[in-house]
Amino acid sequence: MSRISTPVQFPGAGGALLAARLDLPGAQAPRAFVLFAHCFTCSKDTRATTFIAEALADAGLATLRFDFTGLGGSEGEFANTDFSSNVADLVAAARWLEAEHRAPALLVGHSLGGTAILAAAGAIPSATAVVTINAPSDPAHLGKLFVQKVDEIREKGAAEVDLAGRKFTIRREFLDDIAAHRVTDAVAGLKRALLVMHAPADTEVSVDHASAIFRAAKHPKSFLSLATGDHLLTKREDAQYAASVLAAWASRYLPVAPAAAEEAPGPRDTVLVTETRVGKFQQRIAIGPHRLIADEPGTVGGMDSGPTPYDLLVAGLGACTTMTVRMYADAKGIPLERVSVALKHAKVHATDCTDCETKDGKIDRIERVVTLEGDLDDATRAKLLEISNKCPVHRTLHSEMWIPTRLAE
Repeated sequence: MSRISTPVQFPGAGGALLAARLDLPGAQAPRAFVLFAHCFTCSKDTRATTFIAEALADAGLATLRFDFTGLGGSEGEFANTDFSSNVADLVAAARWLEAEHRAPALLVGHSLGGTAILAAAGAIPSATAVVTINAPSDPAHLGKLFVQKVDEIREKGAAEVDLAGRKFTIRREFLDDIAAHRVTDAVAGLKRALLVMHAPADTEVSVDHASAIFRAAKHPKSFLSLATGDHLLTKREDAQYAASVLAAWASRYLPVAPAAAEEAPGPRDTVLVTETRVGKFQQRIAIGPHRLIADEPGTVGGMDSGPTPYDLLVAGLGACTTMTVRMYADAKGIPLERVSVALKHAKVHATDCTDCETKDGKIDRIERVVTLEGDLDDATRAKLLEISNKCPVHRTLHSEMWIPTRLAE
């Protein structure tokens, strides 16, 4: 499936610049946006997070995944963060999505990210559905990961702990913060559709936590057992299964796709170009039953999610060239096996063109290299090259053009 993954940044709740990635369906405008929260001390690039974001893109959903303050590629000090700051970062991410694209309609959290998503949901009114994956029902569960260090943290104010082979500094304030939260109270007042996903074989977070979340929630609520999964969903098939079910379940709670009204084929002689509002420049092109995406490269502020307007212009010339040569060859019985054209567009100084009337400033130059395959003699090749210059688009580009423009009524 076609998909686009673009690195982005936005300020977190504490002002630190957070590293993020926006995963988009490549050939269509997203039906909705998803905000994804990763597990404790993990990053946006863990296997499960990546697999799920890819599968959601395949299902037509755009996903924002980011590193919490002090983790991965994000700025800030992890030692100065806590559960509350993670929740605040999620709210900041939702506001960034709303400002730059569309507000998130679906919230998904893995492990402690799921707990944080439940706590943050009340401050993200755009969300219509929430999903947790192997999530603790209580952030205080984290204390079990470094229970041998709790006394030292309480006594000294901070201590270094080993989590999954990496060293992290945990402060007394962190312990106080996780002890103060009652996430099941937030679940009881969620007022959103909820899907609880949990792997029975999870050795990090027992299924009792999933049961507690599910019991606390009001309907509509659903439970999915990830029978073969582990805590981190490290196997691609488990993550993809979770994402496919997630997308199917969420579909009834998500808003109608913004482009749904345009899906019926329009007039075949009209090209309709509309902003998708995904990124700065992405456009949706509808030509009868056909759909395309246009964009600009990242170097000028786009996402490189589709060809540029000049790419499309040059592609039209190339397609017209090969069609014209093919029609002539077939009409004349020429044994042309295949024709292809390589084209490059550039702005060049007018003085570089010996055949041009314009001598000041710059002009457009389209270099066209025609490849002819088949048992053809030199005279036939020369004739086909001559024919390539007679294609209708070529003639249009060389002729006077009239482009009346008006505002729609």
